[in-house]
Amino acid sequence: MAATGILMRLKAKLVHLGHDRSGVGAIEFAILFPVLVMLYIGAFETTLGLSVSKRASRAAGSIADLVTQQENVTKSSLTDIASVADGIFVPFDTTDIQIELTGIDIDTGANAKVLWSWANDAATAPYAANSPVSGIPAELQKADSFLVRADLSIPYKLLAFGPSFLPSNMQQITIRRTYYYRQRQGKDVTCGDC
Repeated sequence: MAATGILMRLKAKLVHLGHDRSGVGAIEFAILFPVLVMLYIGAFETTLGLSVSKRASRAAGSIADLVTQQENVTKSSLTDIASVADGIFVPFDTTDIQIELTGIDIDTGANAKVLWSWANDAATAPYAANSPVSGIPAELQKADSFLVRADLSIPYKLLAFGPSFLPSNMQQITIRRTYYYRQRQGKDVTCGDC
């Protein structure tokens, strides 16, 4: 009989425990909190990455636009024009930004060749004069014309994720943009010392 009483009390406690809902919210929060934090960090990182991507597009387009408004340029003037990128990328770091500008002459047979080339980084070799150019969009490769190509690349280091969360080769991405513009004045844009 004592055993039956113990079993009845145990059964009553188990039934009471099954109906007790206190603490369920805390358990649900503990399960969902890491997921919510990862969603927040992911949205933050995506927003920053898209901002850098948009600035890269704006900078490459602006630089090419400014070059094509000139009739002739020099290395010094190209350096000044390329400094526009620093203002566009504020507050992001631009110490590792790479900008290459290339004057492309397209002859009467629609063959593209490098007329001149310049890079903001002395270690980056610009394209050799008279070397063939590939990758020009078909609608821009018109016979007897001139193009300025602006290539811009900037490394973007992921900020929110800790160094031990991602492998080292995934902690940084490089955002690249290439723009082609036609000259605004004259037949081409010349660069005497490029």
